[in-house]
Amino acid sequence: MLRSIATVGGWTMASRILGFARDMLIAAKLGAGPVADAFFVALRLPNLFRQLFGEGAFNAAFVPAFAGSYALEGPGRARALANSLAGLMTICLSGLVLLGIVFMPQLLFVLAPGFVGEALRFPLAVELTRITFPYLLFICLAALVSGVLNGMDRFGAAAAAPVLFNLVTMAALLGLTPHVATPAHALAWGVVASGVLQLAMLVAAARMAGMAINPLSRPRLTPEVRGVLRRMVPGLVGAGVTQLNLAIGIVIGSLLPAGAVSYLYYADRISQLPLGVIGAAVGTALLPLLSRQLRTGQALSAHRSQNRAIELTIAFALPAAFAMATVPQPIIRALFQRGAFDEAAAAATSAALVAYAFGLPAFVLVKALTPGFFARGDTATPVKVGLGVVALNLALNLVLTRHLSHVGIALATSVASWCNVAALAWLLMRRGRLVPDRRLRRAVPRLFGAAAVMAAVLLVLQAAIFPLAGGAARLAALALLVGAGLVAYFGAAQLLGGLDLREALRMMRRRK
Repeated sequence: MLRSIATVGGWTMASRILGFARDMLIAAKLGAGPVADAFFVALRLPNLFRQLFGEGAFNAAFVPAFAGSYALEGPGRARALANSLAGLMTICLSGLVLLGIVFMPQLLFVLAPGFVGEALRFPLAVELTRITFPYLLFICLAALVSGVLNGMDRFGAAAAAPVLFNLVTMAALLGLTPHVATPAHALAWGVVASGVLQLAMLVAAARMAGMAINPLSRPRLTPEVRGVLRRMVPGLVGAGVTQLNLAIGIVIGSLLPAGAVSYLYYADRISQLPLGVIGAAVGTALLPLLSRQLRTGQALSAHRSQNRAIELTIAFALPAAFAMATVPQPIIRALFQRGAFDEAAAAATSAALVAYAFGLPAFVLVKALTPGFFARGDTATPVKVGLGVVALNLALNLVLTRHLSHVGIALATSVASWCNVAALAWLLMRRGRLVPDRRLRRAVPRLFGAAAVMAAVLLVLQAAIFPLAGGAARLAALALLVGAGLVAYFGAAQLLGGLDLREALRMMRRRK
């Protein structure tokens, strides 16, 4: 599992670094004003539907079925299952995209009510979202092909695909801006182009792996296809719950003064680095592994895999959370404060980052816990938990935004996520599917101690070097903080016994 996590995490790290470069360009060109708000809503909307139809519910139902079929019945049956679902997805999502483009003003009236009546933000958001909405079709199909590759234990191409998103959108921002109405229009066209290229790359990778996928295949409602669709139904509700949480943030953020949506976007992008690198990597590698182990009767191995996934998640999420809470302003100022992104925007974004940092370990732990349900075909339980989380998130948003403005939205998300983790972990333990072993119980408090040591080092270094840094020197100062923090954390974790770096090195050598 560590090898698979390293593959996914390495490519995701590359994508996140390029994503920061992209967001730095966006901040410099668009800042945190009305145009930026309109673009971020246009970007968020197809992503809401993508996570609803593509990655969450579909992968939870499809990957275990495909991995089991591939292992027990051979590649022919697995290929037929994938092609039938690809054809069905193409038909359904094409219709959804057409409806979305036609009724976009009505859709944004519901999702961004604060924009309605504004001379700039509402018409611009409608125009930009109509451009970006076809991205939904291409990226959902890309998620299907990624599930095929992951089910075959081929994680590299699927993890590398998001790199294209960042490269293409940066190229569009730099190359198309002089030829379209605003830089936001250039970005919107870049989003669509990146979806086409990601799908093309993954289809080619699957064909090279001997698993040719045709999105234009004629759907066949075989028993296997019907089984995946049945398992998708509670998963769709569960994914809908998650996306409803995100939609609540968009709705309430649109009602706040101009710039609030942008502040939350930039802060969320920072928190997405560990979430994407750690959470996505663990979840992606763990689901097919648990599915195979349970399908072949290896209950003890599945138990160990779940514990190690949680241990790795905590080991890498804690330092990221402590760092974001300890030195938020150096992070935001170094990455974004230039051009149209001024000091006031940096301060507002830093406050949101602290609130997201509180919930970061919970965001990532969810990715390590939900495979414990999905691998057993249980997509209903996370739905029931999620419904309560949505209600809690909405209530917290309504209360906290009155006093904390946009920071209240981030804090509400964090608190609701911790409640989600607590409920999922309790249910797994109650059913005997999660029993924290001695190694996990020993490691967690030591990892907290190592993170506290790292935070102290960062506070001292921040006071010593960052006030002296300006302009481009801020990036060098941030790099120094990151490097010193990593050395302090992993050194303390090794000394305290929270991590065994020698074991990790041995496993990586065996991989080579």
